[in-house]
Amino acid sequence: MVDVREVPADMFIKYLANYLKSSVPAVKPPSWASYVKTGSFKTGVPENPDWWYFRAASLLRKLYVSGTPVGVGALKVVYGGLKRRGSAPPHFKEASGSHIRHMIQQLETAGYVVKVRGKGRVLTPRATSLLTRIANEVFQESVKLIPDLAKYR
Repeated sequence: MVDVREVPADMFIKYLANYLKSSVPAVKPPSWASYVKTGSFKTGVPENPDWWYFRAASLLRKLYVSGTPVGVGALKVVYGGLKRRGSAPPHFKEASGSHIRHMIQQLETAGYVVKVRGKGRVLTPRATSLLTRIANEVFQESVKLIPDLAKYR
């Protein structure tokens, strides 16, 4: 069995985002998603029109890799970046919490995330099995592209 950590993250997130977009009606971008920046350090809105699904997939992967309860504050730090300030040195800024919170609430509605009181959110067994299944699909696709990976099955 292949673990989520063992497949390329970019391929995994792409596959999971496509799954969320096509199969999970509870996860969908709100009306304001096409106008919002993802943090104060960004200069504009995301270029990818499906960025909501990619970020939700990334959140699920982060929760899986963490293995412990993770709160919105910690996720804001993970998705943060440097604020360029002209000739002054850049400073780290956290990402916006609103879109992260909305995505987590949608994933809770879909049954993939559950809140642990006072600690944060963790994945449900349903989400863990979904992520493992998609990791296997990504690995099979990787083996088609790079046949040498077949020895790691």
